[in-house]
Amino acid sequence: MAIQRTFSIIKPDATERNLTGAINAVIEESGLRIVAQKRIIMARREAEAFYAVHKERPFFGELVDFMVSGPVVVQVLEGENAVLRYRDVMGATNPANAAEGTIRKRFARSIGENSVHGSDSPENAAIEIAQFFSGNEIVG
Repeated sequence: MAIQRTFSIIKPDATERNLTGAINAVIEESGLRIVAQKRIIMARREAEAFYAVHKERPFFGELVDFMVSGPVVVQVLEGENAVLRYRDVMGATNPANAAEGTIRKRFARSIGENSVHGSDSPENAAIEIAQFFSGNEIVG
């Protein structure tokens, strides 16, 4: 299998509880490598652009407010079948439905404060990575 990259965000509910290291450990234990990472405060325009696909959904404003409410950690992960692997490691969006041992089962507070985001396709991963990282910031 080819090596692939995916994008991850450790969300404000997790950074607030100082869970970056614990989440990174789960990521690395799954066989994925963190090849870029930075802690940022997401600007409102960045969050609105990032979640533009949800603009017409009733939760859009609340989602944007949440994502700008505190620091996030944006990451590029690399490994075999990275997009699907990370989605499995994250677990279901609703932590109540997430499998044991997944990030969301272990750390999420709720469906809204679910600790992490991961790309849903290789195409979206490339778009999301480019929104937050320049090529020289990704070191594999």
